[in-house]
Formats: sequence, structure tokens, C-alpha cells
Amino acid sequence: MIKTYRDTELDSRIVLADQEADLHRFEGQDFFKIIWNRGSEMPLNIDGEQLPLAGDQMICLTPIQNPGLSNLAGDYYVLLFNREFYCIHENDHEVSCEGLLFWGSSELPVIQLDEEEQPKFETLFQILTDEMSTKDRIQGEMLRMLLKRLIIKGTRLARKQLFPESVGTKQTELIRQFNILVEQHFREYHQVSDYAEMLYKSPKTLSNVFADAGHNSPLEMIHYRIALEAKRQLSKTEKFAKEIGFELGFEEPAHFSRFFKKETGMSPSAYRNSSVKLQEGKN
Repeated sequence: MIKTYRDTELDSRIVLADQEADLHRFEGQDFFKIIWNRGSEMPLNIDGEQLPLAGDQMICLTPIQNPGLSNLAGDYYVLLFNREFYCIHENDHEVSCEGLLFWGSSELPVIQLDEEEQPKFETLFQILTDEMSTKDRIQGEMLRMLLKRLIIKGTRLARKQLFPESVGTKQTELIRQFNILVEQHFREYHQVSDYAEMLYKSPKTLSNVFADAGHNSPLEMIHYRIALEAKRQLSKTEKFAKEIGFELGFEEPAHFSRFFKKETGMSPSAYRNSSVKLQEGKN
């Protein structure tokens, strides 16, 4: 099954598919993605890292995170939507998912659906399926409403599952806002103090909150995001390493090379070569 809705005037799109769909034509497009694995373990490759998605786990991915949609196997639902259909950033006041489900942290936000939650999400996906077939002037708005409901339910589960009970709402919101700021400014700001100032907190307060939540330190999060962008640029563009380093805020090529090797264990050139060989192997 594959069902689509498209507003040609706005170029807004949402796609719902299951294991019988051919997702090849949606590969590499600028979609946010919600993947619910309803069967046995599903191997995903995201940014060169293997992620085994267990049964009844759900993951939310941004347009720059590409798991290889055409290679998905097993029993699953996939929901794709573009910014024109629903902009996560502009509508964060409605769903509060930015920096948590999407643009989250160095650890991809995987949600476990237990026996109580599974039928609730199954019902939501079934309603989405039915609404995809209902062609009228309010179809788009109905689909947006259902998408928002799905995201809100996922956000609530993420807050519950990704943070200890001892971590309060203010602390989780601080981490979320930090993640949002890192996504917006990682190219120009590399120090925890930069983000602490924007959040009107001390660097020590930020570090303590992340430690209480059992997350990587704020500095590790910043470094992870910079290294991730460097890996994407090295594997998907022909830019020189020094050019990538400059775009990521490194004034000296040697500083970028040392940073990249420390984060990945490889030099930029070695990483690019390994990525090329990996792509050749796939082809």
C-alpha cells in the first residue's frame, strides 16, 4: 500500500506506505520520516552508522537523515511529509517536538511502543489511511491534524522514555532548547559557553542537567553535530576538506583535520575514500 496527498499549488506532500510499497521514487527527497517497525528487527543505516530497529519501535528522522527507504524490509509503516505540508520549526509551539523527536541529540530518538500503545498508534495509522482516500477540500487540513496528533503522542512517549523520572519538565525543556540551538548554530559556535549564554544559564548548569538526564555532555553533543555534518559533506560532495572545515568554523585546515580524526578515528581523506568504496560496493 502506498497513499499520497499533494497540494500542487503549495507543493505540500504527505505519503503513507507499508511493507508492500515501493519507496524507491521517494529516496533522497526532502521528507521528514516516521518509521514504525511492526515486525522483527529492521536494520537501518543512517549517516553511515548501523541502527537495528527492534520490533514495535518507532523512529523520527529529518530530511537530511536518509535510512535507505528503498531497502526497508519487514512489516512496517512509513509516514513521509515535507516542510510545505507541516513545518516542524514554525509549528513547534503546537507539538513541542523540535530538539526531541526531530533535530534531537547525538542519540537518535527511538520510541518503544508497548502493548498499551500499539493499538492506539495502529488506530491512528488506520485513520490516516482512510483519510488519504477521502478527496475533498478539507482533506489536507484533516491530514495535518492527524499528523500533529501522531507527533504529539510520540513526543509524550519520548519525554517519558528518554529521560529519568527524576528529571523534571524544566530540565527536559532546557535540553530540548539546547538541541535546537545547536542545530541552528553549530557551524559558528563550538563552545558550551556560547549556548549557555543564549539560554541564560551557566555552562556548569547545562552540564549538570545533561548529566542528570544520563545524556552525553553538552560539548559532546556540539562536537557530534559538527562531525556529523563533516561526514555528510565528505561523503556526498566533492568539496575539499579545508573548504568543509572553513564552512564549519575552523580557520585552519589542520585544526579541522585534528578535530575530525579525534571524533571519527579517521582523517577526512580516509573517511571520504571509505565512503566512496562503500557506495561502489552498493552499486
